[in-house]
Amino acid sequence: MKLLKFIPLLFIGSSLYAAEQPNILFVMSDDHTSQAIGVYGGRLAGLDPTPTIDSLAKEGMVMDNAFCQNAICTPSRASIMTGQSSAVNGCETLGRRLEKEKQYLAIEMKKAGYDTAVIGKWHLGARPEAFDYWKVLPGQGAYFDPIFAETGATGTFTGNKGIMHDAVQMKGHSSDCIADSALDWFKTMRNPDKPFFLKLHFKAPHGGFDYAPRYESYLAGVEIPEPENLFELGNHGSIATRGHNDELLTYIGSSVSPRHRERNYCMSIMKKDPSLTVEAATKIAYQTYMKKYLRCVKGVDDNLKRVIDYLKAEGLYENTVIMYTGDQGFYLGEHDYIDKRWPYDESMRMPFIVRFPTAVKTGRSDAIVENIDYAPTMLDFAGVPTPDYMQGKSFKSILETGQEPDGWKQSAYYHYWMHMSAHFNPACIALRDKRYKLILYYGCVSKSKVPETPPAWEFYDLKSDPSEMNNQVDNPEYKDVIAKLKVELKNRRTELGEYSAEKNQYNAVIDEFWDYGPEQRAKAIEVSAAYATSKPMRKEMKSKGKKKKETK
Repeated sequence: MKLLKFIPLLFIGSSLYAAEQPNILFVMSDDHTSQAIGVYGGRLAGLDPTPTIDSLAKEGMVMDNAFCQNAICTPSRASIMTGQSSAVNGCETLGRRLEKEKQYLAIEMKKAGYDTAVIGKWHLGARPEAFDYWKVLPGQGAYFDPIFAETGATGTFTGNKGIMHDAVQMKGHSSDCIADSALDWFKTMRNPDKPFFLKLHFKAPHGGFDYAPRYESYLAGVEIPEPENLFELGNHGSIATRGHNDELLTYIGSSVSPRHRERNYCMSIMKKDPSLTVEAATKIAYQTYMKKYLRCVKGVDDNLKRVIDYLKAEGLYENTVIMYTGDQGFYLGEHDYIDKRWPYDESMRMPFIVRFPTAVKTGRSDAIVENIDYAPTMLDFAGVPTPDYMQGKSFKSILETGQEPDGWKQSAYYHYWMHMSAHFNPACIALRDKRYKLILYYGCVSKSKVPETPPAWEFYDLKSDPSEMNNQVDNPEYKDVIAKLKVELKNRRTELGEYSAEKNQYNAVIDEFWDYGPEQRAKAIEVSAAYATSKPMRKEMKSKGKKKKETK
């Protein structure tokens, strides 16, 4: 008899535990930078680009110092899924795959009793089969009439990358299609007897910013404020990004202006009207770039409102932890840059907003958190301790109290590995605390022990120079600070697995230029000169290759 009474008590206890687990909605937009979210302030706040996201912020916690460890799509997404650095999870660059057995966040959430789903842009190569349900874009995916790989789909499509199975095509703009798919999952596929964990990933506002036609008039008559440093270079950068005598400015870092000879936002504008001055063309390019970008952002914000309205109507809103972020930062003309990848704040900083009124405090926090901390934090809300294999730490207590616990990290680490690919950014490592930033450009791909572009250090005092316009690495006043940051940088690299045997190739260059004396500086100058004189444009190389082929 006692046993019979005991069994129902166990059942009731288990049910109560399940009922206490909140739903978790993790929303991520591709390349949505904090500068383009109203609550983060700045020159665009007056345009009110994100009323829905801002409404979440007013009822939740805004993280002002959230950073990615590698500002490029696949690596950042992998760190969020695994709670691990790029060096450990193996997704250091685009094109890497995160196999099912490493999709740790979904695995742990399922073990905790959650109904799991991912919808939208996945960009991690292997199918997200660790989730109960998935409907994801292949690779980058299309902005219009997108094809999705979906659990249980039977369609087959042939594209420029081959045959795609388990596929379904939708009509319309990707942001609308992704929100429609989420609502369909909520209405027809979600298990109502379980808490849900949904990763909702918008493709927008990734380049080339193809917005839905209904936003054509949005901001049409508005002059978008320019960043103060669109035309002002100052003492930003170093020989690594500019060359010894600025001879690399035309080679490194894609631009709004015609500065970068191969990838800039002015090309088509100046082709249409060759009479335009550089400044006039740059101003036109900036306005075009920004309006297209913000129209994509508007589409994301409107579609997020549709999802939130559904949660409210169904009584799910108050018991759902809602997190909003981008997969990294993004350049909106600052320093005359486009894209991301750089270790500067516009690229390295991620927006991160959490709303859950029953537990999350309303306000802002300047605690430093990294994208490797997101998975442990979500698991903590689900009642799951951080697994030993995750390197990140939960910051749930910071969200609940606004206070950093004893021993909380005081710096964020950064490593961009894809040396001079796509947008021509040199490989680098960096460390940022609440006041200072230290950067080393090591100038080579991981398989090389010889720098291709000149290595150099940069150092910024973010208190006096928040826009990173004055590299003070040679200022003797900061000698002790820099020495201390170098020790911390080395410690973080050790902690994050960057000295393992298979990751050790590029460390030879890092070690060679770690103590940057006259010999290293002279070598960097030689490398800079050699790069400037020996690098034809990729278009020129393609043309030469074509002529050679025709000759053969």
